[in-house]
Parts: sequence; C-alpha cells; structure tokens
Amino acid sequence: MKIHISLMILTYNYNNRKKYRIILLYHLNTNQTCIPENIRKIARKKMETKQLLSTKEVAQFLDVNEKMVYTLISEKGLPATKITGKWIFPRQLVERWIETHTLNYPEPATQLPPYHGLLIIAGSNDPLLEKTISLFNNQFDEHIAIFGNLGSMGGLKALRQNLCHIASSHLLQENETDYNFDFAVKEFDHMPAVVNFCKREQGLLIPKGNPKNISNISDLTAPGIKIVNRPIGTGTRLLFDRELKKNGLSGEKIDGYRLEFNRHIDVGLEILSGRTDAGPGIRAIATLLDLEFIPIRWERYDLMISKDRFFDKGVQLFLGLLSEDVFRSLMGKDYGYDLSSSGKMVYPTGNITIGSAKEK
Repeated sequence: MKIHISLMILTYNYNNRKKYRIILLYHLNTNQTCIPENIRKIARKKMETKQLLSTKEVAQFLDVNEKMVYTLISEKGLPATKITGKWIFPRQLVERWIETHTLNYPEPATQLPPYHGLLIIAGSNDPLLEKTISLFNNQFDEHIAIFGNLGSMGGLKALRQNLCHIASSHLLQENETDYNFDFAVKEFDHMPAVVNFCKREQGLLIPKGNPKNISNISDLTAPGIKIVNRPIGTGTRLLFDRELKKNGLSGEKIDGYRLEFNRHIDVGLEILSGRTDAGPGIRAIATLLDLEFIPIRWERYDLMISKDRFFDKGVQLFLGLLSEDVFRSLMGKDYGYDLSSSGKMVYPTGNITIGSAKEK
C-alpha cells in the first residue's frame, strides 16, 4: 500500500504538481480514502495508457531531475533502452525496479498456516534444487514440496510476507565476500535462519565451439553479438550487472540486454537454438545442454527460513536430505556444484544490525 500511494503521488505530478500533491497528502494524513473524480481520471489515464516513458516523464514519475535519471541508469540499474535512438523507459519495468529497491514493507497481515504436509519454497531457480524437491516428494508420501520461481529478491519478499517456508537466494553483497545477509537486513525485523544448499559456479553460457570468439564479458559489446539476460531481482542479474560495471561497460550497449528469461535453462535453450550468442548462467546448464562456459566466480546459494518455522516437520525433512548420499549423487562432478557445506548453518562474517538490535 505504501508503494501504491507513493506512485499515485508521483503520477499526479504530471500536471498541477502542487495541487495534486497537497490533496493526496491531505487524504493520506487524515486517513481519508476519497479522491476527487477528476484526479482519478487523470491518474487512470496516465497509469493505464502510458507504457513507455520519456526521460522527462520518468523523472516526473520518480520525482527527480533529469540528470539524476542518467545516474540511476548507470549506477542503480534503472531499466531503460535506446532502441529508438533516445532513452525510453518501460513503465512496468520501472515499477518493478522501484519495488526491488523499496525498504520497510509493512508487516504481513496474515500468517503462514500451520504445517500440514505442504512445503512451500520460493526464490532463486536452480536445477539441483528442482531435483531435490522431486527427491523430497518421492521419499515422503505424506508431504508435498512446491517451488515458486521468483528470483532471489522475490524469495526474500515471499518469506517476509509469510508466503513460503523456505526462500532460496544467492545475492552477492557489496564486499563481494558474503551473500544474502545485507539483503535480509533490509527485508526482515528478525534475521531468518540461513542454511547452505550448495556452492555453484556462475559465468557466461556460449554456444558449442564458441563461433563468435567470446572470451570474456567485455566481448559482449562487440558488433554482431546478441545476449539474453535474467530479470532484475535475481542473483544472477545482480552479479552480471556488477561485472559489467567493474569492466566499465554499460548494459544498454549490449544487444539483447533487456531480453529477460526467468530460468537458467531458458537462457541456455536460447543459446542452444542459435537465437542468441551468450547469456549469464551457471555451469550446470552448460553441462546439461552441452554448451561452453566462461567462469566468473563460485557463489554461495542459501536457504533462508523464518526461525518460527524452522522446526516444522517438512522443513526439517527437507534439510535432512542435504546430508544424505542420495542428494549428493543427484548431479555429477562436471555440473559446477560444491556440496561440502550443504545442510550447514551459515552466519554473517561480521556484526549486522536488524531493527534496533545487533546480531552476529
């Protein structure tokens, strides 16, 4: 609701800025919900019909000056494209970008129901996780595990909103050493329990034989090379954008940068089909589809669990699988997985502040 109100305020700024802002703030501060019909019509027209925003319009939408828009593109990943020769901003992607960067969501109004055999996992997509869910369902007749592919940030939000028992995440922190904890601080009042699922190798997927002679991430800007990408809010996209920035590259100069696919396997299939030349992904997909792979780094892929649901029977049964030989045999050694820490609790490397308390 907070985000919705904020967007309404910014939308009304298109015309009589002061008048609409004062009216909205008045209704917000006095807990009234009645908005004049003429303002509703203006808002409805702008919100429903304007799908692509200009630089000036997105500046008004975000309530910043136009110079700041260019900074947000280069430094904060504001979704934009120059396909028409000038910057345009898909409104739906801008709204998703705002949601990804929004802090202090209100507490969920409902609680996850008591566990009765349905285990809900949401977050980052991974082939080994999919196989483990199938293993769980085959081994435990009275339990069912299901997965929601929401990306790492989506998984954390689902866990915060009590929509799942377990969130899978691999969000690299600014220090490029630790994972997930800094992002959890922004989402939760109380740090969830963190259990390592695996470590896996991230990099670039390219066709067999490497016909475009791609050897590193800088080659993606060469003429004639097209890529596909992962969505904003995924750990793979976060890593890819960070690597581009480290190499002084702009995603907007790479053909296909805004063409997003929700699963690693979908990126791999685009490359296998010949429709694209490269994409960020994990070694497991390269092995599965017989593609080539340019490594970037090993990463930690964790399961995050609210502490009040940690001892739910389904959660414990699932975590228990991670120490069994049958789990460790699900993927071969060439698939880019390190299972040496699977099933072990993970703790931040330093002090973190959540709310008004500090945790280690």
